[in-house]
Amino acid sequence: MITGKYPNLRLRRNRKQSWSRRLTQESTLSPNDFILPIFLIDGSNKKESISSMPGVYRYTINRISKVIDRAIKNGIPMVALFPKIKNRLKNEIGSESLNENNLVCKAIIEIKKRYKNKIGIMCDVALDPYTSHGHDGLIRSNQIVNDETIEVLINQSLLQAEMGCDVLAPSDMMDGRIGKIRKALDEKGYQNVQILSYAAKYASSFYGPFRDAVGSKGSLKSDKKTYQMDFRNSDEAMREVALDIKEGADMVMVKPGMPYLDIIKSVKEKFKIPVFAYQVSGEYSLISNAIQKKLVNEDVVVESLMAFKRAGANAIVSYYADRIDKILK
Repeated sequence: MITGKYPNLRLRRNRKQSWSRRLTQESTLSPNDFILPIFLIDGSNKKESISSMPGVYRYTINRISKVIDRAIKNGIPMVALFPKIKNRLKNEIGSESLNENNLVCKAIIEIKKRYKNKIGIMCDVALDPYTSHGHDGLIRSNQIVNDETIEVLINQSLLQAEMGCDVLAPSDMMDGRIGKIRKALDEKGYQNVQILSYAAKYASSFYGPFRDAVGSKGSLKSDKKTYQMDFRNSDEAMREVALDIKEGADMVMVKPGMPYLDIIKSVKEKFKIPVFAYQVSGEYSLISNAIQKKLVNEDVVVESLMAFKRAGANAIVSYYADRIDKILK
C-alpha cells in the first residue's frame, strides 16, 4: 500500500540522479546470474556459425577452451553442453546418448581435466539430439513411452555423472524421472551431483533455432505436445514443480523464459527454491535480429534479462552470456 500523496510525495525525486537511481534499484544483474550454453560438433579446429542464431557458434572440443577461458574471466559460474552429432550416429532409441565416447562425455572429461572445478558443467538429460525422430523419448506404436524412456535417461544420467558432470538437467518432461534418477545416482555414490529439473517446460514455438543448432529440426515430424506442457496452463506448472521437488530436484527450470515470467514468479513465491529461466533460442534470435536491423538498440538485451531477475529467477541460461561483460557495461 502506498502512503502519502502528491505534492509531498514525489516519486521522481529518487530518479533525479544516477547515484540515487543506483541506490534505490530493486533488481541487479551480475555474471553470477548466468549459464553459458555451448554447442558441440565432431572434428577438430572448427568454429561453425548457426545461421538462425546470429553470433552463436558450434565448436569442436579442441576449440571450446577459448570460450570457457572467457567465461571464467567474466565470472560465469557454469556452462551447459549441447551436442550436434552426425546423422549416422542417430537411431530410433538414441543409443549414442549412452556411448562413453560421445561428444558430451568427451567434452566433460576435457573441461574437468583442464579446469578442475573452476567452472560448473551442466548437461541435458534427454534423447532428442540422439534420436532419428527428434523426440525426447522412445516411440512405441506412435506414442512417446514414459517408463521405458526413463530407464534410458537413468543410464544417461549415470554416464554423465561418471564422466564428471556437476549438474544433470533432465529436460525430457517424462513423469517420475527425477525421483528415479536421484535414486540411481545415490545408489551409485553420486549423492553430490545436483539435479536441475526442467520442471515447467512448455511445448513452445520458440525452440526452432535450438533444434536447428543441435540438428533435430529436420528429423522432427510431429510436435511434442503429449509430454511438454500446454502454454495455456499455469496451475499445471505448479503441480509439475511440486512433484519434482518432492522427488529430489535441487533446482528447477522454467522454459521458455520471457513468455512465462508469470510462471517464474509464481514458482519462486510458492516454493522458495532456486529457479532458473531459459532465455531460449527463439527469444535470442528475435532480439538479435531486431538489433541487427536497427529496429531496437542493444539496451533491450539488458532489459530482457533484467525481467527474469525481477520475476525472481536466480539464474538465466542465455546465449548472451558469452558477451555479458560488454552487455553489463
